[in-house]
Parts: sequence; structure tokens; C-alpha cells
Amino acid sequence: MPRLQYAQLRYLSIILLVWLAVFFLTRSVLLISHLGDAGITPVNLLGLYAVGLVYDLSFLLYAAAPMALYLLLCPAWLWQRRWHQRLLIGVLAVSIFVMLFTAVAEWLFWDEFGVRFNFIAVDYLVYSKEVVDNILESYPIYPLLALLAALAIGLTFALRRVLRDALQAPRLPFKRAVPGVMLLAMLVGLCLVVVGQDAPRGLGGNTYQRELASNGPYQFFAAFRNNELDYQQFYATLPDQAVASLLREEVAEPNARFIGSDPEDIRRVIDNPGQPKPLNVVLVTIESLSAKYLGSFGDTRGLTPNLDELRKHSLVFTNFYATGTRTDRGLEAITLSMPPTPGRSIVKRIGREAGYASLGQQLGAKGYDSVFIYGGRGYFDNMNAFFGGNGYRIVDQSSVADADMSFQNAWGMADEDLYHQAMKVADADHASGKRFFLQLMTTSNHRPYTYPDGRIDIESGDGREGAVKYTDYAIGQFLAEARSKPWFDDTLFVFVADHTAGSAGREDLPVANYHIPLFVYSPKHIKPAEYADVASQIDVAPTLMGLLNLDYVSTFFGRNVLREDHAAGRALLGNYQHLGLFDGHDLAILSPRQGMRRHEDALGRSREAQVGTDDPLMQRDIAYYQGASHAFGKRLIAWHPDDQSDQRMSQR
Repeated sequence: MPRLQYAQLRYLSIILLVWLAVFFLTRSVLLISHLGDAGITPVNLLGLYAVGLVYDLSFLLYAAAPMALYLLLCPAWLWQRRWHQRLLIGVLAVSIFVMLFTAVAEWLFWDEFGVRFNFIAVDYLVYSKEVVDNILESYPIYPLLALLAALAIGLTFALRRVLRDALQAPRLPFKRAVPGVMLLAMLVGLCLVVVGQDAPRGLGGNTYQRELASNGPYQFFAAFRNNELDYQQFYATLPDQAVASLLREEVAEPNARFIGSDPEDIRRVIDNPGQPKPLNVVLVTIESLSAKYLGSFGDTRGLTPNLDELRKHSLVFTNFYATGTRTDRGLEAITLSMPPTPGRSIVKRIGREAGYASLGQQLGAKGYDSVFIYGGRGYFDNMNAFFGGNGYRIVDQSSVADADMSFQNAWGMADEDLYHQAMKVADADHASGKRFFLQLMTTSNHRPYTYPDGRIDIESGDGREGAVKYTDYAIGQFLAEARSKPWFDDTLFVFVADHTAGSAGREDLPVANYHIPLFVYSPKHIKPAEYADVASQIDVAPTLMGLLNLDYVSTFFGRNVLREDHAAGRALLGNYQHLGLFDGHDLAILSPRQGMRRHEDALGRSREAQVGTDDPLMQRDIAYYQGASHAFGKRLIAWHPDDQSDQRMSQR
């Protein structure tokens, strides 16, 4: 191997060593910030940095390959030009700035999500306007950029002598550069084969240790490449017939009759007893409202007085869990009653997000005006295309006059303005004699945590506590106004979170961090009570249809959990890679590369063990996710308008 006596190799080594130093410092800072959670011992500390070095070098190999190729093949006459050498000095300064900026960005991402860059960061790149606005409102970004630029220039100046000596060293002869190019190509190919998102860092064990051993930029580009995961290729499977049997057993109810021709098709006629209840429905999905923030769930800061009071008069689900870690996952689960399939949610699968048997379609077929009302702009996360293609009409920030919004931030209008828009729609539908189903999505409980001044006793932008308290304030104002409306007595209000404020933990799927509130409120029709069995966001739609006593043809993977003869509870939860089934005590996790694990006492000691497809809980886990992926791929969850007439005929 050529010694570092040649100009090109010495120059490239300076850049790579600076980058390695930044990666080392980033990993060390993140480690120090989570020493207690990471459970570090001297042995796994060494392993953590060793595996981290593999990922660091792998990223540098990809990132530096174009530069290395250019340097090796650069002709002598060009290399010797003064402007060219100044350009190379500028490239070093820019590369240092980019790495420092990446390190800061990774720290902020870790602070928000507890992981390295991943699929979420890819989504943030796609929706750059909202993200950039959010960053500008949340952090002193311009002074920070100036500081990073000054540091980059300062480091470049400090390296000026080393850099000058490198640029003036003898050049690597062209005849020796060609083998270098071939070696570089071989190393890139080897890295593609050997190093991946889950190898060598592995699966299972302490999540913080795995994330610390990773490299943020490497994971970002790996997630960008693998934004959709084929279930059959990456996950453990069961024979189709076994999946069909298990899945139908999971969703079967005494009032259900399966009508699908595909063995894995769960399409079934649901015959709810009694006369339909002609109630309006207002379903409020609240941004990032972890159950732990509510006083009625044990918080002592007094952030949710209105929700705590509402709980006394509602049907409350005390053991209720989100399916995922992002808004689109919550909307997918509530609207389609679907488990969180790996990769992108259905909401964001552009070109394949429409035409499903959604809750909006079901209620629309019963004469409801199904409306999705969003505090932000609905192109974010592809929401408008998803809801517009699944039976809803859309009201979002772009359709609201500025005069009707008292406050806006990066993510949209304040919650109180969203509720005012919902009031307008409800009033108009009631005046025209039409029942309404309003599905709201709030935005205020999100960084930068800003809201109108003078509403609560915490200053706007001061942090999550203020955003939670303002969210609660807006709900209180909304219900106070709703109680004065003529349609209030005949309206069912549902309040549920889209996901929690933070789902990171020592494990891939820390169950407690998926715990969210669900309140159903209708004083004239719903008696206050507590439902303590485990339930999931995928149970919202079928349970709601049951509360309304509506007969329908269902493709929902959830169940009406309020039936007296309901099966034992379970919750489906996951992220873009790991797919879990929690039965109230134990958790089964499916991971890429056919990984299968079981956590016993998942809310307690959470003892992890490797299991196989013969484990009963794992079989149920596979059935849900393999069946959901099959149903999506084969469009078994598509909306069939003819089903409604067929269902009515079958009941005559």
C-alpha cells in the first residue's frame, strides 16, 4: 500500500482524520448524555467504539470516494495551479463546517427522538419548509451557523502548515493511481455487502448502545435507501394458511361473518345489535400527548386541568397504546385500523395511499359528512392525498383566511383556531340537517412549542410543558363552546393522541413509552367508566362503529373492545423497522433479517429472549404483520361501495 508521502493521499487523510475526530466526539457526547440508560461496562464500551469505527469508516468510504477518485486522477498541470490549491483548502474548510453542522443536527435529533438519524430524518428532508421553519423558531440558528463557520475557518487555519506541506508534496504517479482506483472500487463493493443498518451493530439488547455504535450520516442514507421494507424478504414468516387461520381468529367476533375469498382476507360483515344511533362524531387526534403528562395519569405539575376534569365524565381507556412514533402512523391506525407495516406508513406511500375502506368511507356511506380538519398544511406527510382519497373532504391551514387565525407557527395555526374551524363545519352541517364526522389533527403540542400569548401561565416557546398546558386549555375552550351548540347533546367526542412525545428507550419498543390517553365523551349517551384492558389505536374505528350501532362491511384489523364478549386485549406497536405485539404482559418483536425476540414482563423487568416461530405470541405477531402486508399488497383493504348494498340485502 502506498505510503502517505504523496500529495493526494496526505490531503485526503487530513480530511478523513478531521471527520473521524468529529464522529468520535459526537459519539462520546451522546454517550455521556445517556450514561445511565446505556448501561455501559468497560467491555461493551470497547465494543461500542469498535463497531462505531466500522460505521464511521464505512460512511467515509462512501462520502470520500468521489473526492478520492478526483484527486487520484487530477492531472499535474491542474494540481499545480495556485487557484486549484486554494480551492482544495476551501473544500477542507467547507467539509469541516458540514461535519460540525451534522454533529449539531445529530445532537438535536437525538435530544428529540433518542436515536441516530433514521427514517424520520429522511421525512424531515422531504418536508423541508416546515422543518426549516421549526428549526428557525426553536433555536438561535443564525448565531449557531456563524459559530460553526468560525470554528471551521479556525480549524482550517490551525492546519495550514500541515495542509501546505501536503499540497506541495510529490504527486502520486498516474500509473500507481489506477490500481488505487481499482482498490477503492473493491472496498466500496465489500462495504456494500458486509456493512448494513443492522450489521455489525446487531439487533436486540440495549437500544442506546446500538444507536451509539452507529454513525448518524451512515444511518441517514441507509434509511433513505430502505424507506420501504418488503415483509416477505426481511421478516420471519409463517405459511399462508397458518396466517389466515390465526388472523381470522384474532379479528373474529360473534357478530362478524367473513366474506373474503382470499384465505388471508379479513373482510367481514359486522352486524351490530340494536338500532343505529344517529350521533355526530368529533374525533380529535392530539399531537404528541403522552399519557404521562395528564394529572389523572399521575403527573403532578397541573398541566391538564381540563382533560383531568373531562376524564371524570368520560369513558376512559387507561391501558391504551399508540401504534407508532409519528403522526402518520397514528392517523393510519385510527383511520384504516391497520397495524404499522414496515417502512413508510400507507399515508405516505404516494400513489398507493387512496381507495381504502377507511372510517371516513364507512361513515360517509351512512350519510355522514366526513371531514378531515388539520391545523397545518395538508401536503405535509401527504395527508391531503391520503384523506382526500379515502372518503374525506379537507379543511386545512391553506383553506383558512389569515383573519380567522389568531396565531401561526412553523406547523400551522393554533389549536384554538383549529377548533373554531371545526365549529364552523359542525354548525353548517347541523343547519343543513346533515350528520357530521369531523376528524381533527392538532399541531400546537410540537416544537417550537409556541402559542398565543395570555392564554396560560407559561410563556409561549418555553418548552413542552407550556405546549401541553395550552393544548389542554384549547380543549377546554372548545368543549365550553360546544356545550352551547344545538348539536352538542347528539355528538360523540373522542380525544386521542397520535403518538407520545418520546418513544426512545433502552429497548427497540419500550411499551410504556407508547402509552397514550383515549377519552370518549357524550354526556347524554356514554356513561363515565374506565376500560382497563389493553387496547390499541387500531381498535378505535371498530369500537366507534359499535358505539353507533352501525352495521358495515369491515376490513379493520382492530376489534370492538366494548363488547361484553370481547377477546383479551392486545396492542400493536412499532417503528419503521421493529414490529411488536403486546398482550398486556409480554411483548413479541419482529425485526429485519428474520429477527424474533420476546420480552417477558415488558412493563417491568422486560427480560429479552430469542424465540422462534413456534412461540404462540410470536405467531400472533407474525399473523398481524404478514397479514397486513399481504392485505395492503393485494388491496384486500380496498373500499368496495357495492359491499354496502350487499350487506343490506343479506340482512333482509
